[in-house]
Amino acid sequence: MSGVNVTTNREEISAGDVDRRAHFLDRLVAFTQEHRVGHWSGTFSQFIEQVLPAAPCQLARSSHQYIWDMIRWSGYEDEDGHFRCRLFADELFGVEDAIDRVAAYFKAAAAGSEVGRRLLLLLGPPSGGKSTLVILLKRGLEEYSYTEAGALYGIAGCPVHESPLHLVPHTMRAGFRDTYGVEVSGEACPHCRARLEQQYGGDFLRMPVERIYISEAGRSGIGTYAPHDPTTADLADLVGSVDLSKVAEYGDEGDPRAWSWSGAVYAASRGMLEMIEILKVKREFLYLLLTLTQEKNVKVSRFPLIFLDETILAHTNLAEFRKFLQESENEALLDRMVIVQVPYTLNYREEARIYHKLILSAAPAFRDVHLDPHVLHAAAVFAILSRMQEGEEKEAELVKKVRIYADEEVEGVNRAEAKRVKDREKAPDEGLAGVSPRFVINALSNAIIASNQRSLSTMDVLLALKDGIENDARIEAKRKRKWVDYLVLTRKDFYNRWVKEDVHKALFVSFEQEAQDLLNKYLDEVEAMLDNRQIKDPITSEERRPDERFLRAVEEKIHISDSGKQSFRQEVVRKAMGAYKRGEKFGLGSHIQLNDAVQQYLFEQRRDVLRLVSSAKRPDEEVKAKISAVEQRLVDEYGYDSHSAREALNYVTTLLAQE
Repeated sequence: MSGVNVTTNREEISAGDVDRRAHFLDRLVAFTQEHRVGHWSGTFSQFIEQVLPAAPCQLARSSHQYIWDMIRWSGYEDEDGHFRCRLFADELFGVEDAIDRVAAYFKAAAAGSEVGRRLLLLLGPPSGGKSTLVILLKRGLEEYSYTEAGALYGIAGCPVHESPLHLVPHTMRAGFRDTYGVEVSGEACPHCRARLEQQYGGDFLRMPVERIYISEAGRSGIGTYAPHDPTTADLADLVGSVDLSKVAEYGDEGDPRAWSWSGAVYAASRGMLEMIEILKVKREFLYLLLTLTQEKNVKVSRFPLIFLDETILAHTNLAEFRKFLQESENEALLDRMVIVQVPYTLNYREEARIYHKLILSAAPAFRDVHLDPHVLHAAAVFAILSRMQEGEEKEAELVKKVRIYADEEVEGVNRAEAKRVKDREKAPDEGLAGVSPRFVINALSNAIIASNQRSLSTMDVLLALKDGIENDARIEAKRKRKWVDYLVLTRKDFYNRWVKEDVHKALFVSFEQEAQDLLNKYLDEVEAMLDNRQIKDPITSEERRPDERFLRAVEEKIHISDSGKQSFRQEVVRKAMGAYKRGEKFGLGSHIQLNDAVQQYLFEQRRDVLRLVSSAKRPDEEVKAKISAVEQRLVDEYGYDSHSAREALNYVTTLLAQE
């Protein structure tokens, strides 16, 4: 848990900037070389001769197949049942299950299953990552289309950038399949049919074809629709309307050239249509979209069915979805959707990574403030506690669940039990409500503004969160009290332990060696106890019985009962023997519980020394030197700055005085 601090001296900044700029320039050059593709244009005849033979399957991909190929191209791996993709690695944290389900949707749809005929709906709380996931998919499509693997071709001038393969007559498609091994599906749009007859006399081999690139800004392959007031929303925003300015020119409202092809469904053809807050739209909008996913066509006045191949990816919040569920006539619509929940993460380590990302994207005045090494993790623990389903669980059980969700070893919980807690025992609404990352970042911002220091401690931020809760009119009184209790729990059961460990380690330079020696002593005593043998004193050579008082003093630090000591000791010895057989050292990291016990025991033994060093009102030169050394070690090795190191030392002194 290192501190967030980007401040350093001018020379270091200058040298670091030069290195970073040079590295970034190299990356830009590599990116340009990878994405350097030539523009291609020609007739349909030339397309058949020059382009199609090289990769017929690639050029006949559906939108779902194209997106799935993009996901795999961008670094896809299937590891332990989880999809790993470069697209999401640096932007989305703690929502691996949701990413898995989205990737599985595209994999199944690309294989041709019925899933591809369903609308994909992302459902979750605000600021949970839904929009970010969609944005990353859109950016991935844009980048992929500039590579050879992502090459797309369309009829030049087509308002829906449709595949040139639609020009192959139906009577020849069976022969095309036999020749190239791919199936052609889809019809030429009304605009291209009119051009074919009027400009080229029906000679489809002369129709112009060009390479196209996906671009949200260019309305090519990506369309986005955000609902306005439902009472005034116009279906034309999706499917277009008659362009009256062109009717006089072409003389007929039924002429495709007099139609405005500006609707979002046309922009999204061959790629993705993003529907924001989809459940706020009128029901006629939903039926049009669901028909589009099911049948791959839309019907507008004056034209026959218009074929459109696109993936519809929508997202909405829980309040709108629950309102939608209450209307029985929506059951048929729900049956034609694939719903993926995107809850808040319940892993406080992943939550802290979200805050770190948001901080790095903030203004320099925000980024340059030093945060002590536990600020983000403490804020994250509080957020996770607020997302737990409210019940009658005791504080100890809540703390245990938070640690399990963070993949930490917890006393009395084996891996199988931890997996059950995370996979099966999680309440249905857990992670769907509570504090959002935005709320925490707002509290951090307020703490920075209110503070005159360029440094914030964990206690500063916990107090800022408390102030944010108490002054938020949206939160009911009962929940406010509950959340303030969670702040107290965060401080008491997480921050206190973290900061005490830091100060203890900083105070005793030889702490790790002392702790390892103590662990070795515990192991020797336990082995002798279990073997019912004496221990020889290394100095006097006298033999004695194992020191039961010492063993219990260590074990009681982690609440091992007298009745449970035997099984605990046997487990420790089994792990130690396993390490020895593998040729590994049984060290502090080999047994998390025993490590905690040893540290707490050692801390207890050195308590008086810590009090002496940190609480002297008028310290002499020797004590001053010790205090300075402790503070410097906190700065050099544990992520503090001078201000937060001093605050940590004072805070731990206060804790010791209360014990």
